[in-house]
Amino acid sequence: MSEPNRLKFLETSLNMSRRNFLKTTAAGTAAVGLISTQSREAQAFAYEPYPRDDQLTTVVTSCAHNCGSRHMLVAHKKGDVIVRLSTDDGRYQRDGSFGKDTEAEPQLRACLRGRSYRLRLYSQERLLHPMIRVGARGEGKFRRASWDEALGLIADRMQYIKYNYGPTAILDQSYAGASWSAFHKSDQISGLVARFLGIFGCRTTSWSVPSYQGTVFSSTMTFGTTEDGNEDDAFAYSKLIIMWGWNPAYTFHGGNTFYYMRLAKQRGCKFVVIDPQYTDAAAAYDAWWIPIRPNTDAAMMAGMAYHIFVNNWQDQLFINRFTQGVDQGTMPMWARGGESFKDYIMGFSDGIPKTPEWASEICGVSAEDIKKLAQMYALTKPAALKASWAPGRNAWGEQYNRMAAALQSITGNIGKLGGSSEGIGKGKHVEGSALPMDKWSMGEYAAAIKSDRWAHCVLNYPNVQREEIGLWPKFDGTDGRIPNIRAIFWHGSNWFNQLTNINKEIQAIKRLDLVVCMDATITPSGLFADVLLPSATHFERHDVGLPWYKGHYYIHRPKVIEPMGESKTDWQIFTELAYRLGYGPIFNPKANRDYFFYNDAVDEAYLSEWWNTKVIPTHHIDMSWEEFKARGVYKFILPEPHVAFKENVEQGKPWSTPSGKIEIFATQIATVPDFRRTQFGYYIPPIPKWVEPFEWLGSPKAQKYPFHMITPHPRWRTHTIFNNISWLRETYDQEITINAADAKQKGIKTGDTIEVWNDRGKIVLPAYVTERCKPGVVVVHEGVWMDLDENGIDRSGNPDFLTLDEPAPSGAFAYNTILVDLKKSDLEHRPGWDKLATARSHVFRREI
Repeated sequence: MSEPNRLKFLETSLNMSRRNFLKTTAAGTAAVGLISTQSREAQAFAYEPYPRDDQLTTVVTSCAHNCGSRHMLVAHKKGDVIVRLSTDDGRYQRDGSFGKDTEAEPQLRACLRGRSYRLRLYSQERLLHPMIRVGARGEGKFRRASWDEALGLIADRMQYIKYNYGPTAILDQSYAGASWSAFHKSDQISGLVARFLGIFGCRTTSWSVPSYQGTVFSSTMTFGTTEDGNEDDAFAYSKLIIMWGWNPAYTFHGGNTFYYMRLAKQRGCKFVVIDPQYTDAAAAYDAWWIPIRPNTDAAMMAGMAYHIFVNNWQDQLFINRFTQGVDQGTMPMWARGGESFKDYIMGFSDGIPKTPEWASEICGVSAEDIKKLAQMYALTKPAALKASWAPGRNAWGEQYNRMAAALQSITGNIGKLGGSSEGIGKGKHVEGSALPMDKWSMGEYAAAIKSDRWAHCVLNYPNVQREEIGLWPKFDGTDGRIPNIRAIFWHGSNWFNQLTNINKEIQAIKRLDLVVCMDATITPSGLFADVLLPSATHFERHDVGLPWYKGHYYIHRPKVIEPMGESKTDWQIFTELAYRLGYGPIFNPKANRDYFFYNDAVDEAYLSEWWNTKVIPTHHIDMSWEEFKARGVYKFILPEPHVAFKENVEQGKPWSTPSGKIEIFATQIATVPDFRRTQFGYYIPPIPKWVEPFEWLGSPKAQKYPFHMITPHPRWRTHTIFNNISWLRETYDQEITINAADAKQKGIKTGDTIEVWNDRGKIVLPAYVTERCKPGVVVVHEGVWMDLDENGIDRSGNPDFLTLDEPAPSGAFAYNTILVDLKKSDLEHRPGWDKLATARSHVFRREI
């Protein structure tokens, strides 16, 4: 097809103008690079008449983004174009119950995000060719480059940086993103960047997890493990479920949380929601909603514990047998006379009884409601206190998580079907890595810091104290090095858009010598990169999908279509870079140099070896690799629901803590001689306590900034993924939720454009006025793609321009510790990717 005819075809199929498509284009190669994308996009959305099913090939695959679950997708394709996506319809059930959900094998039905994946695959933001920056960093000006030039530039700069600045100079900011799977892994601990930079010998990593670091700390100190979760089928046996900061209508793990919650509801389970906002989950389960002031959860829990103790409702037998430090009788001999949890709660140690009335003054929940909930939880058996991650994303997030573990312990709801010990919520262990297992498997590093302290480190080096950045001690003679960060690798992440205090990040990134972004699409992070490398999506490579922490199943992910443009898989990119740096055979021991062009056989070898040597013997699977590929899905049939710590409670197995018990009084914290020499940097009490955050509605700062902003996950995005999907943007808006009484006082109504600001930044977005939010609290969902104007105001409504990059000592991010003020504004909100300032980058966008 000639160039004019191809453009005419695009105009008709996508309802766009040739003028807009080529608007502001300065480089012909850039325009041509996009045209091939739009042609396949046009085929995917403009077949007329729509192909009959017998004209399509169907391929089973799965979602791949980091929502924590993995659901089945069935790709219907014509030739090499996916024209439709469907999901599980029951035909893959092992027990033959076609089209039906069963409690043993519920369907793995994809949500609205998964079903919209075609728009991401054929997005106008798809990166199809390597790009090299030609303008100022963040300006969004790039030129097309060959793979040889782009990789050569990266390899040369890496060697220069390592030689001149040492082994800490390259920061690994990879994350789960849309690359979570068995083989193409992008997580920081055992992912591809960790392996690649670890072998290179120049890597600083980030040790604190943005989503749930408070509970990583809590579960490790309390239980000795992060595998503290039941599988979600155990919820079906609960008589009371307390959803503390949890909205399973939006966020869930394992794929079928809502199915088992519905079963519990049908069986008479009662539901309670403690949350500043009345969530969709509260409505769905007809829950008792208890609105609470943000960041005061630990205080409310302390008030509940007091009421349980004074009424003698605690499970004293469980406490005596399985816990350390709940009371003086369970304190270790070496700490007898020190402060136990009960000493703190009853006021024996500090003279302040943590009564429901005391808690009420802090958390804004009435004392009567605190007493009522405490009685319900203590006397209903079994009861599940689901302590969600969100309330732990605050300035002392670990105290909320540890206080929840204390409540779960004193009521004896741990290790019992229908109870809960979550936490982080990891369920039954599933073999999840097909990467080579060798000395480099866990990612060697020269330095490790708290994730959101990288900008502080860059801006203040060398005048940085280890406690300021949470430097992890190495105990290798160096005791950890303050990193001199000169470069960043982004893989499977849009972290620049997602970490706290973005304005500070913008200052820091200007000082770096190399920023590499590997992604399937252009993102706000990518616009600050020096080199953009086009990664193949999960539809364009071979892998196996599995859920994060819950859900006992595997979904085969074949290569459904060939990679678009010049896209390469992550493994291909890193292998070629490793060869250029001299360690290709070490990085990818099954491949040779031609893997960059011919990777399918090697990928198949890794995956089949993983299935045969890890999955089958570990899980006693009776399905061969070839059968699994043909079927597409393997679902475990467990003889009974998996319950965390059941063996500990029923068989006396010790916990993996120093005492072998549930440590409400944490040995590892109580015995720290100098917190400055630890990764925490600052003192943490060995028992859970309410600690006042640096800003909240009870602090003096509230006089200047009278609203507390929280930043929950949206239904229509997974963090930043899917932000540019038109179907979802037409359904949901990025907005600020305001209580009706507050809005009336400010003269605000739904739809008004609002400025929201504090000392750290300013954002603009529309208002949504409702009674479903506690007075004094405003809600802005995280993950929207930022859009800075010429005055440094974010017009998209990204809340991380207002967050503070000072995490809790445990590393918990303070995403929900934000005081702000607001007012009506004449500024324009730019809600969609089609209106973003970054859209003016001529290489990537056309206007429709």
